[in-house]
Amino acid sequence: MQTDAILIKQLSETGVLRLTLNDVARRNALSEAMLGTLGEALASAGQDPAVRVMVLAANGPAFSAGHDLKELTRGRAAPDGGKAYFVRIMALCSAVMQSIVTCPKPVIAEVTGVATAAGCQLVASCDLAIAAESARFSTPGVHIGLFCSTPMVALSRNVAGKHAMEMLLTGDMTSAERAAEIGLVNRVTSEDGLQDAVLELAHKIASKSSMTLATGKQAFYAQREMPLSDAYDYAADVMVKNMLAQDAAEGINAFVEKRSPQWQDA
Repeated sequence: MQTDAILIKQLSETGVLRLTLNDVARRNALSEAMLGTLGEALASAGQDPAVRVMVLAANGPAFSAGHDLKELTRGRAAPDGGKAYFVRIMALCSAVMQSIVTCPKPVIAEVTGVATAAGCQLVASCDLAIAAESARFSTPGVHIGLFCSTPMVALSRNVAGKHAMEMLLTGDMTSAERAAEIGLVNRVTSEDGLQDAVLELAHKIASKSSMTLATGKQAFYAQREMPLSDAYDYAADVMVKNMLAQDAAEGINAFVEKRSPQWQDA
C-alpha cells in the first residue's frame, strides 16, 4: 500500500488497484494537487501489467465536491483576473477525465456520499459505477453562475439528453436510485454491501484477458463517436485483429474443449 495525504493506493493479489480519494477536510475536492496526484496514479496503473482493474473510491461524507472553489477564487488575484490559471486547471481536469477513458484498464467508481459538479463528472467518466443508497449526484453550477460545461461532456455521454439537461439546468440533487434509472450508475447497493459488490464486479472483470479488455474498451469509446457505417467498418477491423491474437485462439479452444482458458494477455 502507498499512502498519500490525498490519495491512498492499494493493489490486491488479484490485480485490483483501489484508489481512494482521501482529502476529507476539503470533501475530496478536485484541487490542483488532487488532479495531479490522481492523473499520475492513473497513468502509472495504465502501464502496470500487475493492474488489471481499478476501483475509484473515497473516504468521508463526499465522494467529491468538484473543483476547489476557494482555490479557484484565489486564482483571480493574478493580473489577468485568473484567466491563465483557469485555462490550466480546466485543461488539467479535462486531461484526467480523458485519461480514465483512454486508460486500457477498466475503472469502476465506488460512490458514497455526494458527487457534485466535477465530482459527478468523475463518476460519469468511469467505465462502470456502483453507488450506495445514500449517494447523491448533481451538477449545481447554475446556482453560483457557473454552468457545469465540462461535467456536461461526461454526463451527456452517459445519460439521455433530456435527463442531462435537467440536471444541468436545475442543479438539483439526484438520488442514487434515480442515477441508476437514467444510466449514470450501473446499480445501487446498501452502504454495508457496496465494497463487496464492487469487488465482486472487479474480480469478475479481472479474470478476463487484459488484452481483450483493453481492445474492447478502446473500441467502445472510439466507435460511439462515429457514424454508423464507419463504426461498423472500424469494429470489424478490430474484430479481425482480435481474432488473430493469442488469447482469442486460446479462449475459443478452451470453450470448444470445455476447459478454463489460460490467458497470456497477448
